[in-house]
Amino acid sequence: MANFYNDNDDLKFHLDHPLMKKIVALKERNFEDKETYDYAPLDFEDAMDSYDRTLEIVGEICGDIIDPNAESVDQEGPKVVNDRVIYARGTQENHDALTKAGLIGMSLPREYDGLNFPLVPYVMAAELVSRADAGFANIWGLQDCAETIHEFASKEQKMNYLPRFAKGATAAMDLTEPDAGSDLQAVQLKATYNAKEDQWYLDGVKRFITNGDGEVALVLARSEEGTNDGRGLSMFIYDKKHMAVKVRRIEHKMGIIGSPTCELVFTHAPAELVGDRKMGLIKYVMSLMNGARLGVGAQSVGIAEAAYREGLAYAKERRQFGKAIIKFPAVYEMLTNMEAKLNASRSMLYETCRMVDVYKCYYHISQDRSLDKEERNEMKKYQKVADVLTPMLKLFASEYCNQIAYDSLQIHAGSGYMKDYAIERLVRDARITNIYEGTSQLQVVAAVRGVTTGQYLTQIRDYEASDLNPQLEYLRTMLKGMTEQYEKAVAKVTEINTGADHNDFLDFHARRLVEMAGYIIMGYLTLLDTTRDDKYQESCEVYVKMGKSICAGHLDYIQNSDLKDLGIFKK
Repeated sequence: MANFYNDNDDLKFHLDHPLMKKIVALKERNFEDKETYDYAPLDFEDAMDSYDRTLEIVGEICGDIIDPNAESVDQEGPKVVNDRVIYARGTQENHDALTKAGLIGMSLPREYDGLNFPLVPYVMAAELVSRADAGFANIWGLQDCAETIHEFASKEQKMNYLPRFAKGATAAMDLTEPDAGSDLQAVQLKATYNAKEDQWYLDGVKRFITNGDGEVALVLARSEEGTNDGRGLSMFIYDKKHMAVKVRRIEHKMGIIGSPTCELVFTHAPAELVGDRKMGLIKYVMSLMNGARLGVGAQSVGIAEAAYREGLAYAKERRQFGKAIIKFPAVYEMLTNMEAKLNASRSMLYETCRMVDVYKCYYHISQDRSLDKEERNEMKKYQKVADVLTPMLKLFASEYCNQIAYDSLQIHAGSGYMKDYAIERLVRDARITNIYEGTSQLQVVAAVRGVTTGQYLTQIRDYEASDLNPQLEYLRTMLKGMTEQYEKAVAKVTEINTGADHNDFLDFHARRLVEMAGYIIMGYLTLLDTTRDDKYQESCEVYVKMGKSICAGHLDYIQNSDLKDLGIFKK
């Protein structure tokens, strides 16, 4: 009996983070639900025990059902029959198992039949599912749509749709179109209001829609006639029961094959407006996308965990020249670097989740009562940090996921290129992570604001001032040196970027600046992890040294460049 939670102490380590006490207190609001629901926790210890036991169940389903099904799902894939999606046998079996265990709608309040879990244990479940089958993680993870409905929909809409998730309802985010991918302002799916019927109708085409035949869909559509920008877009709920949306086809993809990526045709499809008109992209999709980027972060860490384990196991078993290949420096260095990147990614993932948890808890509390000044300030503080960490997480976790999968296949050598080994599938699945929900290049565009506003430096100083084991001071000294390099790099780019004509210089070096900030922040996070448990010390040292080398290289490049360099790359 395999259990993907019990075999990974790193998850338990992050679940036990000190900030969880604050998160649980905010989420449970002094444990008031214990008077109404017999499964609500009585206190902090009871809540943590509930998270732990639930993750054990997720880990068991992942180890015994989802992972064994992954290969057949990859071979079989979904299909379209009579304009509807039919899942692969294993996909349906996976979904049924998680639904039966009550693991859909984990983060929803109990009044909607949810478990009222914070983001941290929910994202851990997403990581576990992703390790087992990244394609299926897309279907299961779309319950994020429920959180958007909970946050922005009317009371009637919440009561109508949210309890369905606990019963196993699937979901979809219908955003992109043939001519509107990264540029969602270009969305043209038409939303028309019939005043006589008091009903909205949707017409048009959506493309690249994950799980497009889901039962509850959030749809971005153009509600304001004559507009061509984001201010003319609104968010709608479409219920599959209307059968007014046809699946034209399922895309034939390189990886995550079990996840049906659909082209959809809307024909006078009845829909319900969510929140206010014209706020679809500006407010609701931005919130939805931030949640989705956390999901891709979890997916990336889950795939990386699986790939690292495959590489490590193969390196121990495979013998060449009379010894296991893990004994060769070229291989054990790869594995050591892979582990360091994996640990850093996971630390960043759960640090971001904790920041989001705190500010989201305050947001939901504010819907029921006014926050006092201290609470408002705390909400703003955590939201600022979450907003700059989220794109950085998505950037680093997805890039590391690809690197770890690539190196694991390299360790397998020719065998890894064959479909006999799971790593071949993992490499294909990994490749999408730094493309969808905003490419790595778009994450840099979002993250560079943390550079220009000084938010990253503020966060670095906060980590820098943390209490550490004195024996680890040498690592803090290295990180301080990297921070000085980062400040010099920012100063150089800011100095040249003095007018509108020079904005390209900042854009040109944006990735280098964001990567420097990322290596410092993730270096501190792994250092703080090592302070709590010295088993991470070797991995932390490897990561900080890796970051030190990269920061030095980036600074050298920036200091020796000027506006003339842009001409070399412009076409």
